[in-house]
Amino acid sequence: MMKSFKKPDLNAPRFRPKRVNLLNKDLYDRFIEKFPEHEGISLQQFKKIINTFNGNIYQGVIDNRDGVELPDGLGYIFMGSCPPAKKQNVDVRKSLQYGVVANHKNWDSDNKLLKIFYTNRPSKYPFQNKQVWAFKAVKQFRKAASDTFKTDWAKYIVVDNTRKISTMYARMRKKDYILAQSAKVPENWDEFKM
Repeated sequence: MMKSFKKPDLNAPRFRPKRVNLLNKDLYDRFIEKFPEHEGISLQQFKKIINTFNGNIYQGVIDNRDGVELPDGLGYIFMGSCPPAKKQNVDVRKSLQYGVVANHKNWDSDNKLLKIFYTNRPSKYPFQNKQVWAFKAVKQFRKAASDTFKTDWAKYIVVDNTRKISTMYARMRKKDYILAQSAKVPENWDEFKM
């Protein structure tokens, strides 16, 4: 049975959350106060440096299957391939066009969903209040990641719904440690001498 789709009221009141932009004159002034040797940098150059660095980080996440470790032990970011959502994912444009509820099917990625994961659980150096840190990708990152995922979705790590990211990293860290220990060969080792 097909459910009919009601057209939304475009003139209804909306809630728009306030946006906070941290890349502003106040941050620039605090940076110059803390590092006076960089006084020759203008505000525009300061913003360009930060935006270029952030662009390189998200491009690294897209290019590398295992993601990127953030500087200063702030955590890890990677893209994961997840099974489809159990709830309905309504495609509003097609629903309006046909008059019945139509769902997104993600045919480009074999019905897999892209999720961008951030974790600071396995970081080497614990920092204060790390449980309250969060990560939200900017629109440019989400768009570039989505476009890449449509063409190369099989490249990324498959993450189950019930799997904890911290246990994934703990397992990889143990595996890396075992490989590093097994790679150590004594200097006087001769495989032909028994």
